[in-house]
Amino acid sequence: MWENWTTVNEFVLMSFSTLSSELRALLFLLFLIIYLVTLMGNVLIILVTTADSVLQSPMYFFLRNLSFLEIGFNLVIVPKMLETLIIQYTTISFLGCATQMYFFFFFGAAECCLLATMAYDRYVAICDPLHYPVIMGFRSCVQMAAASWFSGFPVATVQTIWIFSFPFCSPKRVNHFFCDSPPVIALVCADTSLFELEALTATVLFILFPFLLILGSYVRILSTIFRMPSAEGKHKAFSTCSSHLLVVSLFYSTAILTYFRPRSSTSPENKKLLSLSYTVVTPMLNPVIYSLRNNEVKAALRRVIHRTTGLQKL
Repeated sequence: MWENWTTVNEFVLMSFSTLSSELRALLFLLFLIIYLVTLMGNVLIILVTTADSVLQSPMYFFLRNLSFLEIGFNLVIVPKMLETLIIQYTTISFLGCATQMYFFFFFGAAECCLLATMAYDRYVAICDPLHYPVIMGFRSCVQMAAASWFSGFPVATVQTIWIFSFPFCSPKRVNHFFCDSPPVIALVCADTSLFELEALTATVLFILFPFLLILGSYVRILSTIFRMPSAEGKHKAFSTCSSHLLVVSLFYSTAILTYFRPRSSTSPENKKLLSLSYTVVTPMLNPVIYSLRNNEVKAALRRVIHRTTGLQKL
C-alpha cells in the first residue's frame, strides 16, 4: 500500500458523475431551489423570533440557534455540491477538503447536542412547569446553547487533524458529493483501525447518546401528557413538542442509517441519498415545520409583516 503513497494537493469529488448531464442539470435546479428556500426560511425564523416580543421564550431562543446551525451546515455542503452537478469531475483542494470536513463535523455534532437541549426544554416545560422559569432562565439557556455549540469543536478538531495526517493513495477520488469521513478514509494508505475505533466512539457520544436523551425525554413527556385530565391540555402540550419531535425523527433516522450500518450493507450511491436527506432536505424542512405547525410563529410572522407594511405606508 505504501508503494502507492502520493503527495495530495487536491481531491476529485465524484458526486453524481455517473448520471447523465440532463439529469444533473435537473438536480442542480432542484437543489438550488432547496438551498435558497433553506437560507430564506432559516433567516426568516431568526428575524421573526428576534423581532417579535411574544417569541422570547427558551423554546424560540433554541430554535433561533438551530436556524443558525442549519444555515452554517448548508453553506458548508451545498455550494460545492452544486458545483459538482455543473462540472462532472469537480476538484477540491487538500485544505478545502479538510475545512469542509471540519465544519461538517462541527455543525453536525453541535446540532445533535442542540436537539437534545431542545428536548430537555420541552421536558421541563411539560413535566415540571412550576419550576420551568427557574430551571430555564436566560443564563441557563445561554449556557446550554453555548455548550451545544462548543461540543462541535473537540470532535471536529480531533477527527479532521487525524484523518488528514494519514498518507493518501492514488487515485484521489472521493466517492461522495462532499468530504465526509468514510469516503476520504477509503483513500488512506495506512492502518486506520485505531481511528475507526475513535470515530465509532465519537459517533456514539455525539449521535447515539443525544438521541437516547431525546428518547428518554419524550417517554417522560408522553407519559405526562397521557395523565392529563383534559383533552385540551393534552392537545396543547403535544402541539408544543410535535414540531421538534418531527425534526428529530427526520434528522436522526437518516444519520443513524448512514453511520451505524456496516459498510458492506449499503452501496455508495445509497449513502449519498441518505446524506442528501440530512444535509439538504432536513435543513429546508425545519423552518417549514416550525412555521406551518406552530400557531405562535404564524401569528408572529403576520405581526411582523403588518408592522413592516405599516411602516412602508408611513
